[in-house]
Amino acid sequence: MRVLVIGSGSREHAIAWALGRSPSVSEVIVAPGNAGTRGIAQNAPIAAEDIDALLAFARQNDVDFTVVGPEAPLALGIVDRFQQAGSPIFGPTQAAARIESSKAFAKRLMVDNGVPTAAFQAFTDYDAARGYVERSATPLVVKADGLAAGKGVTVVNTKSEAFSALHAAMVERQFGDAGNCVIVEERMQGQEVSVFAFVDGGYVSPMVAACDYKRAGDGDAGPNTGGMGSYSPPATQHWNAEIEALVRKRIMLPVANALAAQGCPYRGVLYLGMMLTADGPKALEFNCRLGDPETQVILPRLKTDLAQIMLATARGELAGLNIDWDDRACVGVVMASAGYPGAYATGYPISGLPDVREPAIVFQAGTRASDNGDTLTHGGRVLTVAALGDDLAAARAAAYANIARIHFEGAFYRSDIAAV
Repeated sequence: MRVLVIGSGSREHAIAWALGRSPSVSEVIVAPGNAGTRGIAQNAPIAAEDIDALLAFARQNDVDFTVVGPEAPLALGIVDRFQQAGSPIFGPTQAAARIESSKAFAKRLMVDNGVPTAAFQAFTDYDAARGYVERSATPLVVKADGLAAGKGVTVVNTKSEAFSALHAAMVERQFGDAGNCVIVEERMQGQEVSVFAFVDGGYVSPMVAACDYKRAGDGDAGPNTGGMGSYSPPATQHWNAEIEALVRKRIMLPVANALAAQGCPYRGVLYLGMMLTADGPKALEFNCRLGDPETQVILPRLKTDLAQIMLATARGELAGLNIDWDDRACVGVVMASAGYPGAYATGYPISGLPDVREPAIVFQAGTRASDNGDTLTHGGRVLTVAALGDDLAAARAAAYANIARIHFEGAFYRSDIAAV
């Protein structure tokens, strides 16, 4: 097959890497890709949200199968368009992708179907939201309803912080239209875990879990980012057969069945952000695609052919496929540009990439190739160094040993990823 991967981040680099290892894949094309994907695939300079151009490219270049990495094109209906044109594609339809593109939709779906989650209220009026906060106990969580590149969630400890978060989203419009509606919910306490399953209508595959780090600095200090690192699997007290069975029964199956009952069966990767509370697993939110940076530590652990899993999901044949995961641990550390997630400069040469040694793998994100072939920084999160190990300590040591070999001006990374 000729496979087209849509996106330009470390997640898409990891997807392209995994697909390229499949015996059934002859060529991988990434649109728009980055300097890293250029080394393992063909890049096509088409933006991930330019659905017309992507569909035309797929048809003109005999693409057999398309895989969508980021959430934005899914929310725009890229799967619907490709399906209408008879072009096979992996990912949920626009209606099913509302599980991520509208947090209010997702919360109502959970409540209506008995899925354990935090108590909440949704607001489109700033004054009404302020009034609700005035009457509520803290701490709270304030969330922009729409897509905000992973940065629309603010955890607040005081009412003053909550007012500031509401003002930023609803008045200052920091997240654009994503802040037209805002969710205010209780803050749950416990260990946060990212859970992933391939879903084919009402069938939910065996799940895999990871833990990620959203804050910019060590010790969870600093602002929220798109993710500064992750590891998989979580410690056994946070993810085991008993917890997986509870999550399947109480959260994943009810949500999959509810979407099917609404006439928008979910086909793709369903990503649950879960909190392990004193009362058991509760849903924080859902995403309609693989996570970033979790993909970079999950796919190296996948033993089953990713192309065959995605094809089976798209065809409605997932129930007949076994999905196996490596028992080893994987740790991924993100290197970012100085200033991220705020303003940052780009265009700095990256050195040391050829010095990375196994078992580490570098998945690039904010990079581009210069005219002379050098790799330059081109984003906030620049790359992820991931490494497998017999246990978490070995994987962590390998990841950090190799991230120390890579340099660019202003580079920073957390030093406490997987220090559990």
